[in-house]
Amino acid sequence: MAITTSDYLVQRLMDWGVRRVYGYPGDGINGVMGALNRAQEKIRFYQARHEEEAAFMACGHAKFTGEVGVCIATSGPGAIHLLNGLYDAKMDHQPVVAIVGQQATTSLGADYQQEVDLISLFKDVAHHFVQMATNPAQIRHLVDRAVRIALAERTVTCIILPNDVQELEAVESPPRKHGATFTGIGFSRPEVVPKKDDLRKAADILNAGRKIAILVGAGALHATEEVVETAEKVGAGVAKALLGKAALPDDLPYVTGSIGLLGTKPSYELMMNCDTLLMIGSGFPYSEFLPREGQARGVQIDIDPRMLSLRYPMEVNLQGDTALTLRALLPLLEKKTDRSWQDGVEANVREWWQVMEHGPKFQPPRSTLNGCSGNSPQGFLITPSSPATPAQLPTGTPGTSKFAAA
Repeated sequence: MAITTSDYLVQRLMDWGVRRVYGYPGDGINGVMGALNRAQEKIRFYQARHEEEAAFMACGHAKFTGEVGVCIATSGPGAIHLLNGLYDAKMDHQPVVAIVGQQATTSLGADYQQEVDLISLFKDVAHHFVQMATNPAQIRHLVDRAVRIALAERTVTCIILPNDVQELEAVESPPRKHGATFTGIGFSRPEVVPKKDDLRKAADILNAGRKIAILVGAGALHATEEVVETAEKVGAGVAKALLGKAALPDDLPYVTGSIGLLGTKPSYELMMNCDTLLMIGSGFPYSEFLPREGQARGVQIDIDPRMLSLRYPMEVNLQGDTALTLRALLPLLEKKTDRSWQDGVEANVREWWQVMEHGPKFQPPRSTLNGCSGNSPQGFLITPSSPATPAQLPTGTPGTSKFAAA
């Protein structure tokens, strides 16, 4: 029995390691829904209550697994509803593939019911790759490119499937003739480390600094040990951007907690009084909470060169994986013998915790977090549905427990 284009699309996703798809069904995507149902023992479909929720679920999947997240929706309004969650993935640099239905190719351009120019609609959020299939032979390379580009660029990609194409007989290997392309599966993330000369320049700045502040973001989530070793070696205080909330436990004495509009007083004082700033994997947007321009010398580490020197003018910009870069940098750093700066940071943190402990006990979300404190297991992770109130962990929460904002 011949398989359909939709069956082959689902199989190709599985070949890439996809085992979960989040979405909401509709008649514009019924071909793919049928294929998912036929493959339900190998790939699981999670039905959301709304397409927007499905896109957020795919983004969350990418954040917590490091895998590509996949969401699916029908044509027209269903596809439009994905946008908010997809922009969350784009802004948080998460790999997500959106698969959306479209009216039949025979009706496109006829002002047909629920006909939307989906290529234009998704061109901003999925600007690295958005394509519509009009021939079954395209499915192979559309899936391969959508997944690979999403992973490589840490971004959103989109495949548009007219509903008549979904039901056509699959073409697993295009005909060998001019105009055909033959793509393959697989992506291995490279190990990116800055040049030795740049590492040496960064070390010179950090070794010369007397009041060092570190700001960590989502890019430091996998570099906890390296950040801790760096902070202890150079005698720094560490503030955390919202997406870096889980990078370090809050019970480390020199961790000042959140920074920004809902940040802590110790974080603000850390930035206002430092003479050296080390930013690690963060695109924290509010520059007014960073040192004044000219106040501090700066070093930044980020895997994405577009994010370097974006919020503060850095002397040394290091493009690289944060953990690998810090490992290469650490042997070049001198251990500070004068710990007065870090001691002062720790005193400010202790005072802040006392203020928090004696504050209102029934003020949400603090009352909820206080209830979790001491009762949550090691490694417990809470992700609030809204990042509007990034409260710190109450004192006494195990160091390996992490509260993060989704």
